[in-house]
Amino acid sequence: MINVTFIEHDGTKHKVSAQAGQSVMQAATFNQVPGITADCGGACACATCHAYVTAEWVNSFPEKTEIETDLLECALDVRESSRLSCQLVLTDAADGIVIELPESQ
Repeated sequence: MINVTFIEHDGTKHKVSAQAGQSVMQAATFNQVPGITADCGGACACATCHAYVTAEWVNSFPEKTEIETDLLECALDVRESSRLSCQLVLTDAADGIVIELPESQ
């Protein structure tokens, strides 16, 4: 199992376990973490799974695709570390990852 910590905008932490091959979005939604609505169900079509990958984990995932970059233009409070969590597939190497959540989707 892969341990994932989600931190809400107010500092509330949610520590969950996920399986390798699941997306960060699935880890959040399967464990009812607030702040990830994932309206499209992970189809990379809505940007309601916007999250921030903390600095030490940024290089753990492939670069953003053009579609992801385009969708992030519709998200609120986009930062350099912004990603669509549906596009971040967890591997065993991601054990302990920390994901920060925006105030609003």
